[in-house]
Amino acid sequence: MTDKDLYRLGLIQRVSERTLLQREAARLIGVSVRQVQRLLRLFTTGGPAALASARRGRPANNRLPEDFRCLVLDIIRQHYADFGPKLATEKLAERHGLRVSSETVRNWMIADGLWVPHSRRKPRVYQPRYRRDCLGELVQIDGSHHAWFEDRADKCCLLVFIDDATGQLMHLQFCETESAFDYMNATRQYIDKHGKPVAFYSDKHAVFRVSGTENRRTGTTQFGRVLREIGVELICANSSQAKGRVERANQTLQDRLVKEMRLENISSITEANHWLATFIADFNQRFSRPAKYPKDLHRPVMETQTDLNDIFAWQELRSLSKSLTFQYDKMLYLVDPTEENTRIVGEKIRVLDYPDGTLAFKYGYRTLSYQVYDKLAIVDQGAIVDNKRLGAVLKLAQLKQDELQTQGKRERSKKMPKRRAQERALEELRAINPVLVSPEDFVASLKR
Repeated sequence: MTDKDLYRLGLIQRVSERTLLQREAARLIGVSVRQVQRLLRLFTTGGPAALASARRGRPANNRLPEDFRCLVLDIIRQHYADFGPKLATEKLAERHGLRVSSETVRNWMIADGLWVPHSRRKPRVYQPRYRRDCLGELVQIDGSHHAWFEDRADKCCLLVFIDDATGQLMHLQFCETESAFDYMNATRQYIDKHGKPVAFYSDKHAVFRVSGTENRRTGTTQFGRVLREIGVELICANSSQAKGRVERANQTLQDRLVKEMRLENISSITEANHWLATFIADFNQRFSRPAKYPKDLHRPVMETQTDLNDIFAWQELRSLSKSLTFQYDKMLYLVDPTEENTRIVGEKIRVLDYPDGTLAFKYGYRTLSYQVYDKLAIVDQGAIVDNKRLGAVLKLAQLKQDELQTQGKRERSKKMPKRRAQERALEELRAINPVLVSPEDFVASLKR
């Protein structure tokens, strides 16, 4: 008997012994007085066992046939053995015309051992690992989106670089979004200050790892290319617990850093980035610990300033046509028709889009001179938005939407990095002469 049956049995016994009124027992059980009288008659004639339901333990009248149950389970074993009950139910209806409730399929799969409910699953164990031995051997990186300035400014992202061996905050940087350019800029500042670590440890954000099984084997992200060229290994964690040091640091920073900036009356990204060095020094003094071995594994940067500028630029490849032209960001670029350039027709041109907005085109180590032909007014094509600047693009689109509707003009693709500072002046010159405007002519016009 269940607990409910035992509770009801005790009340009926008291009614039979005349120590409890029938109407009071009906109120406590939640039934009518007439039902209490029926239960009392059953108890008097059949004893306590008569109060239990006679249907208990018997199959329901609307139970599905056993043959149908076996058919469903055979199909699930053959085709959907690793499916969940909900998805298996959908496929049974779509592909086999068998309509069963998902809860019925769930119970059948549990009884047959094809599905283990979450309440019965063993918890996944994350055992702690030892810290790395030396400073700079492994640096955990992560981006934390939070209302860092509370109600004084909009939400933004804090990029955190923390050493695994010592727990030191190696670098902090505020930015609007967690994009590839932001990570590249922060990493550039990191290696300028500390040198190159042995490895970075990150999550599986799209900045660090190419999505898709096939692309993941052969493709690489812009940030991954940067680390490969400077000789730093990138390791992607399989879970948040694996990089728990930086995750716990984020929690501490979301408490202490927010309050410290409130006391300092800091309310902008620029002010915060200038002040962060003071906070990092105080934080490391309080919470860091010495490494197991005192050796610093950061390596000096051997690349020249020009090489680093090229490495930390956004790089893409374009094919040079027979007419010595190629397209980038809805712009047609005309390479100067020199004898040397005619020999590289059909070859790949490397596009370097620097963080400051300037462009360079190189074939090998040779920089190509070019002219610009704007096809934006001719080509009718929808804007393309890539995920590396999606957050900033959406924010900008919200502010500029009314203005764009009023002007009735199309902008350039948001897929590419931010536009060059010279773009607005170039637009004015093209309005006068829309055919060709070379960078050299444009610079000369500015000097006049």
